[in-house]
Amino acid sequence: MILDSASSWSLLLSGVAVFAYLWPALRARHLGAMATRIWVGLAWLAHGATLALSFMDTPVRFGFAPALSVTAWLIATSYAVESHVFPQLPARWALSAMGAATLVLAWMFPGKALPVTASVWLPVHLAVAISCYGLFGVAVVHAWFMTRAEARMRQGFDTHSGLPLLTLERLTYRFVAAGFVLLSATLVVGYWFGDLVYGSDHAWRWDHKTVFSMLAWLTFATLLLGRARFGWRGRRAVGVLYTGAVFLFLAYVGSRFVIEVILGRSA
Repeated sequence: MILDSASSWSLLLSGVAVFAYLWPALRARHLGAMATRIWVGLAWLAHGATLALSFMDTPVRFGFAPALSVTAWLIATSYAVESHVFPQLPARWALSAMGAATLVLAWMFPGKALPVTASVWLPVHLAVAISCYGLFGVAVVHAWFMTRAEARMRQGFDTHSGLPLLTLERLTYRFVAAGFVLLSATLVVGYWFGDLVYGSDHAWRWDHKTVFSMLAWLTFATLLLGRARFGWRGRRAVGVLYTGAVFLFLAYVGSRFVIEVILGRSA
């Protein structure tokens, strides 16, 4: 078969990525550490190429599933970089499963076509917004590592096989701070330049996406202020982080899922 369109190549690469994500898990007992890293690296490359080609297709589509796929790839990218600095980081299999699942979802729900009235700045705006999702996603993964390390410590298990707790905590809230900066930029651009970025028919409005985005912004602002002024740590800080992440998830992915899947509408 001749693959003569970006969507065809994207489909082929998606299949390669899903297989490469899942094969090491299915053959875990028979593959060494080096072979596993090669398979996961191949999956990461194919996943990234799939995303790049999807934005080259005509018309460009974007919805809750592609947003999840991009977020999963960004989390995997961060993990790949960090694992060279901190080889103790766990959860490779969980991240691979997440990458495979989001790719399958993107096959099933490719999303709606982006508005033709949008400006050339729309891809930049989307890139910043999804990068924000990725940073908070990484923060949530690190918070989960941290909670698990604390639980193991209380139960008297050996915690030296993972990262030190203070290192995990420091990494977690650095990602939160970086994500907060990008979230703030996304909201400012959406409010002041929404009609320029999306076109006159898609300017800023107080819908579910906007309300949940503002709730997420307020939650993360409270978390950063609480840590700076009152020294919030442990379960309280992690609980606020999870709450903000849920609001952010509902802001775009949740609202688009309801519109695209439950209501069956394109806007």
